[in-house]
Amino acid sequence: MSIYSIKELLTKKNEDESAQKRLEEKQQEIKLKEIEKSIKKIAISQGLNYINLVGFSISPKALKLIEEEKAKKFKVICFFYASNQIRIGTTSPSQEVRKILRDLEIKYHAKAKLYLISPHSFEYALNFYITLPKVIEEEKGLQIDGDKLKKYQEEIKNFREIDNKIKQSLHKLSLTDIVAIILAAAIKAGASDVHIESEEKTVKCRYRIDGILHDVTELSQDLKKRVISRIKILAGLKINVFNKAQDGRFSIFLNNEKINVRVSALPTAFGESVVMRLLMPSVVSLKFEKLGLSNEAYDKLNQEVKRPNGLIVTTGPTGSGKTTTLYAILNKLNTPDKKIITIEDPIEYELKGVNQSQVDANSGYTFSKGLRSIVRQDPDIILVGEIRDLETANIAIQAALTGHLVLSTIHTNDASGTIPRFLSMGVKPFLLAPAINVMIGQRLVRRLCNNCKREAKISNEQMEKIKRILQQLPEDKRKEVDFNNLKFYKSVGCEKCQGIGYKGRIGIYEIMTMNKEVEKLILSGNVSEYDMKDIAIKNGMVTMVQDGLLKALKGITSIDEVFRVSE
Repeated sequence: MSIYSIKELLTKKNEDESAQKRLEEKQQEIKLKEIEKSIKKIAISQGLNYINLVGFSISPKALKLIEEEKAKKFKVICFFYASNQIRIGTTSPSQEVRKILRDLEIKYHAKAKLYLISPHSFEYALNFYITLPKVIEEEKGLQIDGDKLKKYQEEIKNFREIDNKIKQSLHKLSLTDIVAIILAAAIKAGASDVHIESEEKTVKCRYRIDGILHDVTELSQDLKKRVISRIKILAGLKINVFNKAQDGRFSIFLNNEKINVRVSALPTAFGESVVMRLLMPSVVSLKFEKLGLSNEAYDKLNQEVKRPNGLIVTTGPTGSGKTTTLYAILNKLNTPDKKIITIEDPIEYELKGVNQSQVDANSGYTFSKGLRSIVRQDPDIILVGEIRDLETANIAIQAALTGHLVLSTIHTNDASGTIPRFLSMGVKPFLLAPAINVMIGQRLVRRLCNNCKREAKISNEQMEKIKRILQQLPEDKRKEVDFNNLKFYKSVGCEKCQGIGYKGRIGIYEIMTMNKEVEKLILSGNVSEYDMKDIAIKNGMVTMVQDGLLKALKGITSIDEVFRVSE
């Protein structure tokens, strides 16, 4: 027999096996449908309600009303609990089950209904008990054990030790402990985000520290669904919904400090991917003076924020610190004699003394509609999370022209792109020119670890590039630079910075203010980013890359960091 004949036989055999498997699956599906039809008829004949729980969204809150042992013993499950309504399903509506129903009505002051379900339906729902750990419910949400987090923080010196800690103690650790270790190390490392990413055979855990992702550990396939389900339960998400994106929150309480955690679950090719954003209180308390502005930029911006009206716009990509800058400005302006209202998407940090509102697309509460309502509230200062469209832009500009100080963000690469972006939206030049006070371009660079930073060797090619950029500084700033002795630094990594070489971040900025020359260019209607930048530099603006290089000369950051974010 030829090789081709053998291959054909093997192919045919595989095809036959696949066809047989599909046939068996189809037969099983038909059988289950027939059983469900039969159970439904029985329910009707006995005057009971009927439901098929396969695919039904069962909340952890409902599942917890009946203990797992009792559920297994009496074949009963609580699948719905909300608004004083309880629904329980059973394969056998016995007297014990009816007693459970009455007890739940009395205990929770709710109206309870009994449903007949099939054994297959019951087993499907019962599986969710595996992923249901004990959580502490609070009036304001969910709390996880702060003492346990503190204990693990003391045991783990840096996030790179998590992998060994989990692998060495896996047989001793509960699901709750594994999640606690991941969160404890993330908080200790100062991570802004924790990524739990489903892959084909494992779950990868990564931290975003100072804007850069770092691999932390991998969890086995066995733990894959359970870990993600644990996080979903903490965040109040539906644990049996896998094919839809979900968003939720929970809180961590540590030493009288509350850390809010925003959770996003997204379906991917190999299961769900979960991202937890850790909203640290230290960010919202950031002072205007601590942003990292140079003396000239600080004085310029400080003067502009004191004005009673006008538009202040921060620009930059996602993650460049725009919202942090606006919050720092609000902290400076937040005095008892000022009424401040914000509209955000979403509200990440709670600001004391500020009226904050959140965009809700489902109810039609958009930036433009919210801003229109805010103006009627007689505020002194308005923060608009982002200007995305012409309607929002026009309302913000009108508010700035009628006695309000408006703070907002817009997506452009730098300050010089702000005006062209507004004009491309359709904003009228004669309204825009008198409305805008200042445009801020910014990025975030990582700070060098002071404990392990060393002088860096710079190649001749790179040094020439640096000199060309610094030669274009305004004359007064150029005089401060010793071009014959340019020294830069790098970090090698140590225990204090957990081997990364960097600790914390600082902003690099460019501040462009309105003047007659800029106003004339806007009113001409023929505005390009290059023209705007030329005028700003001519009037003494230090660009972001120049600001970054000046910070690198002071040993605050590295050359690599500056060019990473500015090129």
